[in-house]
Amino acid sequence: MGKRNYLIEGVSGTGKSSVWQELRRRGYAAINGDRELAYQGDPTTGEKTEGFSHEHHIWDVEEVRRLAANQDDEVTFFCGGSRNFNQFIDLFDEIFILDVDAETLNERLDNRTDNDTGKSKSERELILRLHATKEDLPSSGIVIDATQPLVSVVDEILSHVRA
Repeated sequence: MGKRNYLIEGVSGTGKSSVWQELRRRGYAAINGDRELAYQGDPTTGEKTEGFSHEHHIWDVEEVRRLAANQDDEVTFFCGGSRNFNQFIDLFDEIFILDVDAETLNERLDNRTDNDTGKSKSERELILRLHATKEDLPSSGIVIDATQPLVSVVDEILSHVRA
């Protein structure tokens, strides 16, 4: 979709979907990977799996590659998380990692109305562990303080994109 492609990552509740919405509102090409690319599958083989498991929340690698190769737009943002990002991370010009403190994360998960991720005790514990360890995120990228107002978060991302 873009001549330059950017990945917006972060654990559940850090604001990836909100950033996606704001980017779209501002007229940018943006993909909500959790809604448009994700499915339950084996992170290594891509083979579909039954049920729901955080470890099997992956993106369709071929579709990511196809979208990233399309040069219709100047920039495209891919917003969301996947357990197989290592299979397509090389397609991105830069990675932005949204980060919040644990208190803000708990507040956001408590107040979520668009989905139930993080509502159960086991999911909450997993999200908080992943938040603390950062084990589920790309090891490099520009960390964005996502406790700022949404407009400021997106402005900061765009300032790096324009530089």
